[in-house]
Amino acid sequence: MKDLPKILIADDDETFCYVLKEQLLESNFEVAIALNGQKLIELTRKSVFDIVFLDLQMPGTPGMELLTQLSAEYPALPIIILTGENEAKKAVECIRRGAYDYVVKPYDFEELLVLIGRALEHKELKIRSSVLDTLAEAQGNNSIVGSSPALQQMLALAGKAAKSASNILIQGETGTGKELMAEFIHKNSPRASRPFVVINCASLPDQLIESELFGYEKGAFTDAKNSKQGLVEIANGGTLFLDEIGELSLALQPKLLRFLENGEFRRIGGLSNIHSDVRVISATNRDLMNEADSKNFRRDLLFRLNVITLEIPPLRDRREDIIELANHFITKKSPIRSRKVLAEEAKQILNGYQFPGNVRELEHIIERAMIFSEEGVINAKDLFISNTQGQTIPPQQVNESGSVPIHTTVLVKTIDEIEMEHIQSTLKEFGWDQTKTAATLGISQKTLYNKIKKYNLKEGY
Repeated sequence: MKDLPKILIADDDETFCYVLKEQLLESNFEVAIALNGQKLIELTRKSVFDIVFLDLQMPGTPGMELLTQLSAEYPALPIIILTGENEAKKAVECIRRGAYDYVVKPYDFEELLVLIGRALEHKELKIRSSVLDTLAEAQGNNSIVGSSPALQQMLALAGKAAKSASNILIQGETGTGKELMAEFIHKNSPRASRPFVVINCASLPDQLIESELFGYEKGAFTDAKNSKQGLVEIANGGTLFLDEIGELSLALQPKLLRFLENGEFRRIGGLSNIHSDVRVISATNRDLMNEADSKNFRRDLLFRLNVITLEIPPLRDRREDIIELANHFITKKSPIRSRKVLAEEAKQILNGYQFPGNVRELEHIIERAMIFSEEGVINAKDLFISNTQGQTIPPQQVNESGSVPIHTTVLVKTIDEIEMEHIQSTLKEFGWDQTKTAATLGISQKTLYNKIKKYNLKEGY
């Protein structure tokens, strides 16, 4: 069931507050009242509101100062000045300080309802543009491409899971499209109109992850000059996607577990609990049960995260999708009216390759091939695909079914060996520049560092 929009009325006139509250309750809003500035700040730090009505004449802290503070702490929160002061100069100053609108008492309630509707739409648009709907921009088109039975079965399961309110754990190798699948689930869920918020647990140090997730209060640490909302607060009513959850440190895991248990959290440096209604989807390329057995991941947190578990098959297990995806990337990266095509030999090479980097690697291969290909055709030589011995796979090694025969070196290697050699060759290509290597592989620098340690890779070998 969708939560009712929450409105906070901040005014020193108690009678006025309760009259407006009754009107709003009858119109299906949740309402709270603050009769002074201290109570206003206290309530905004305990709960997430969709709109604040603020009077300029407030006891203690003046309304103009409260407006400035709230606008800085909650940039997406619409603050509507509702006051008896009919002064154009003050109205302009309020808008300049971040107010959404300026309404003079006495108000017309029907007009106020229209204004509330516009303010709620404005809030949603502001959240989407500032936070986090980054996949549409990064992917161009966020639809999932592929018609293989393995992928279609996966999408059918994801569609059913999307209708529930349960937390979901998405498992799969690096580059299989876990973030894209998470957004698919969000957009097919009852929360689709609310924010989809993403954080990569491997890309930030522990302290920064905690402050990004839960926010902080002014003065909580040296650079905390203003209070800041955390992502769990911004995602209220929507979906929080925790990518590479297996990289989350043991120190932070209990704090996430506490939030998952009751929806409550505290900002860093805060004393009050804040509640946020969030559906959590997490993703990992690790076996978290093995991690739990090794005491690297809390078992109780794992059980909270994986109420529903979805496994995305690697690209080598859904070969029917390879050419479809390749053509999708060609279309996506081609200038209008200059679309390139894949030669038959190039298709055979792609169908025979193991893709240790999965869909992300295929996208990089196509992008590179489009740069080096000529006359509108991508040939086999343009793909620069090598087998595990560093040799380009000849088209004649690919059989009629589109796969490489078992006697070739491509299939006799383990997945770890393929991954190790792929990482090693990419490191060599960029002269062991780990920033460029991680970007090309589509992984974080922290993950690359862990892979280098895992495979004992050394520069110069």
